[in-house]
Amino acid sequence: MVNFASTDSKTQSKIQSTYDPNGVGSKTANIFGLPSTPETAKVVILPVPWEVTVSYGAGTARGPAAVIDASTQIDLHDPEGIRIWEVGVAAQEVSAEWLDRNDALRAKAGDYITALEQGESPDAWADLINEINQASVELNAWLEAEATRLLMSGKKVGVLGGDHSSPLGLMQALAKIYDEYSILHIDAHADLRMAYEGFEYSHASIMDNALKLPQISRLVQVGIRDLAPSEADRIQNSDDRIVPFYDWTLKERLFTGQTWHQICKDIISNLSNTVYLSFDIDGLDPSLCPHTGTPVPGGLQFSEITYLLKQLARSGKQVIGFDLCEVAPGDSAWNGNVGARVLYRIISAMIQSQQQD
Repeated sequence: MVNFASTDSKTQSKIQSTYDPNGVGSKTANIFGLPSTPETAKVVILPVPWEVTVSYGAGTARGPAAVIDASTQIDLHDPEGIRIWEVGVAAQEVSAEWLDRNDALRAKAGDYITALEQGESPDAWADLINEINQASVELNAWLEAEATRLLMSGKKVGVLGGDHSSPLGLMQALAKIYDEYSILHIDAHADLRMAYEGFEYSHASIMDNALKLPQISRLVQVGIRDLAPSEADRIQNSDDRIVPFYDWTLKERLFTGQTWHQICKDIISNLSNTVYLSFDIDGLDPSLCPHTGTPVPGGLQFSEITYLLKQLARSGKQVIGFDLCEVAPGDSAWNGNVGARVLYRIISAMIQSQQQD
């Protein structure tokens, strides 16, 4: 287990001695206005501007930039005592190449999805489906290589999507390093579709693809409230490899007198000691993320999420990586603002979990 406090380089120590965490968040600095770079930081965020397969609202490819832009407005006091400027957190630049590829393919995919909704057979679109599937393979390989390089240098890595297909390459990289890990999946959707709409790496198929990795021992899903009958059947017949905490079940437990503290302990008890956190912003109440691609009524409040993350960080389990996906900026700063604050709490929980004895 990494003790971040004891692994600072001379460069990072110099940054600590000159940086003022009470100052104005600099737009010329890195994420959260921090002075670290991906070279000096202990936590590196990989933006993945990808939303080719989204099947409803679009805009999440611009999510990483929106979250990074909003992050400089966050005041840095952490009630858990984490000082992220001392650890060092930085984001790589958003890839213009992948954003351009996304935009070109997204336009084509949108036409295809519209045709499907009008009852057209996918057979006429086979070439396009193959093109998008191949591009997704290349994206996953790029992300896996980037994440592996960073992980092997001793850094912790998170993905900032993009749609929820974005982080698969990071999951694959972690599976090469860890013999076993579980996933805490916060989402309105189960994401267990098999090649939804013909896309092998659809945003709706991320957990189906994740479970193909034998290193993933268990998938614990929280806030799910919109799923297909086939997904419900798969969960029920998974021999507890998939453990759901459906939104309607969470609400029933709360309405009948259980505390959120009790429920959080139950959720965390189903995780293994090594945890990957996958967070789709639509797991929240949609008033907090109105422009996400597939908003669903219900969901979790910000305070409930922060408490769950706090309890996870205190549990003794080790958070080894994360993703935050499906933030779409829309026409205001609100979505990016909420996304940045969720991201800050996720990073804090990961750092705290790494510092546990």
